[in-house]
Amino acid sequence: MNNRSKIFIDHFHFYYGKVQALKDLSLSISARQIFAVLGPARSGKTTLLKSMNRLADLIHGTSHTGKIYIDGREIHGEEMPLPELRRRVGMVFDLPTALPLSIFENIAYGPRLKGISERNRLGEMVEVSLKAAVLWDEVKDRLHSSALKLSGGQQQRLCIARMLALEPEIIMLDEPCSGLDPISTASIEKSLMSLKETYTILLVPHNIQQASRVADRVGFFLGGELIEEGPSEEIFTRPRMKKTEDYISGRFG
Repeated sequence: MNNRSKIFIDHFHFYYGKVQALKDLSLSISARQIFAVLGPARSGKTTLLKSMNRLADLIHGTSHTGKIYIDGREIHGEEMPLPELRRRVGMVFDLPTALPLSIFENIAYGPRLKGISERNRLGEMVEVSLKAAVLWDEVKDRLHSSALKLSGGQQQRLCIARMLALEPEIIMLDEPCSGLDPISTASIEKSLMSLKETYTILLVPHNIQQASRVADRVGFFLGGELIEEGPSEEIFTRPRMKKTEDYISGRFG
């Protein structure tokens, strides 16, 4: 195991019943970078993300072999209790799900569940989280208005801020710009570039172009297998594998 790895995946296989979704996956991801997970539909991208915080365990009939480590601790073992894992590994899905509450209360919801009730501390956490998600300047004068009045792109950044209020270490985003306009997409990408200074980010991008703009490293998945992994520039300009080149060039997918 690479001691500098934030995430280390060791010969990991994942099954939905008898259907194998991930096949002998071994991968090392360093801290404070954006790792983009590329591939066509049914290539194992979302399964990988859901395996990282064990959301996939909630699906009946799933099983796995192999191991996943965070900071050297195996996530399926007693050394990583599930509540700690879910706190350390946050996830944002493709469709923003703002709560029918004010912007402030959307962010404060998680900290309140953890027992934080002091108004000044909650205010600080809300401000810090919204600034990290590059949303503060747009909403600071209407924190107590409904979050449902925000645009789609703003709601997605609100969901990122809500997750950040729980103080994770790893952020996973599954096509967070799906259905968003170019301006909103640019805002999300701007927030990601800022967030990677503090967090380790796993991103299933909206498209190949998004990965080329924001990713430090890229993994190309096909049929549940990791075909190729490397620095973003290498994957997009001189991939080693023909399957990767065919996908990058748009020949399939």
